Amino acid sequence: MKILISGASIAGPALALWLARYGFEPTVVEIAPSLRGGGQAVDFRGEAHFTVLERMGVLDDLRARRTHGSPMTFVDERGRARLHLPSDFAAGELEVLREDIARVYYDHGVRAGARYVFGDSITDLHQRNDAVDVTFASGRQEQYDLVIGADGVHSNVRRLAFPAGEYESYLGYYVATWELPNYLGLPPGSLNYNVPGRLVSVGRAYRDAARAGAFLMFKSDPIAYDRHDVEQQKEILRRAFGDLAWETPRLLASLADAKELYFDSISRVDIEPWSTGRVGLVGDAACGATIGGMGTGTGTVAAYVLAGELAQAGGDHRTAFERYERLVRPYAQGTQVGGDRTGKFLAPATTFGRMARDGLLSRKFLLNAMLKVGQEVSSKIELPSYVTPVTARN
Repeated sequence: MKILISGASIAGPALALWLARYGFEPTVVEIAPSLRGGGQAVDFRGEAHFTVLERMGVLDDLRARRTHGSPMTFVDERGRARLHLPSDFAAGELEVLREDIARVYYDHGVRAGARYVFGDSITDLHQRNDAVDVTFASGRQEQYDLVIGADGVHSNVRRLAFPAGEYESYLGYYVATWELPNYLGLPPGSLNYNVPGRLVSVGRAYRDAARAGAFLMFKSDPIAYDRHDVEQQKEILRRAFGDLAWETPRLLASLADAKELYFDSISRVDIEPWSTGRVGLVGDAACGATIGGMGTGTGTVAAYVLAGELAQAGGDHRTAFERYERLVRPYAQGTQVGGDRTGKFLAPATTFGRMARDGLLSRKFLLNAMLKVGQEVSSKIELPSYVTPVTARN
């Protein structure tokens, strides 16, 4: 079977790896000209994540690239420390840069037989009884047995293939990240400054001590903007943070030279079902949250199950899609809930809310309890052991 996957972030390359090993013919199409660089460090935690990583054969590679976490220090407007969180608070059991995860999945998938097409995207889908006709932005037209959207919260495949509906829910906050020189000479870790409804953070880059990363978050009513207009997004940030003290003016000034800017709303996706005919969704496209929803680990687990069910069903997509969703949906919805709290946690709307957060997090036993909850939520799925007669080609 020829299977087209849209999106080369995390879930897409994970799915392509498994499908190739099961003897399918997966092609990943990605609008970017190459695998995307940058991005935050993300974590794996809990039995389910590590079981799948071990079965994928990528765990050793990821451990070799681990960041070991980054401590977080919250400061006042004069830079005086108010709260310190240890590195293991955000790092889980294994923290890796998002770009490194994508690269490891990509390398293993290509060796197994997965094919990648960069610098292109899907513009039209037409389903027939026995195939899906796909038109690409490049003008190419191809036919596939299945199409899978692994293209994130703002999924293009979901927009093209599923009935019109409000599948994205805005959760009240916007986030932005970009790189800049490490002018503060920061050691590993980040400094974080709060005022009600806003967070300004800067931390040293993991690999290059001369570079740093800015991370801004702010509470807002929905903003109408062009997702492809970077200058407009920079101006939104200048308006939202232009009155703040601490290092905020210097961080905003660095926007002028920023080569890449990530700007997005904090939103969640809720759609049912996750498939229509020969088109399915996986990862954040099906049940995601922009930040805080354990999307990397959940997408990796979901890709494992989807590919395994397709192999076990002999390519019968109806049976496979139904089994996949029945098994993964409750799990993904459980991890997704964390995204609802991210904005309120990092940028509390009131001074009292910030003080309450700081007071709770200053108690070590509460920190440990939060870590334990994260491990339990990320493991609430019974993973099948899929058996296939096809020999892996890597």
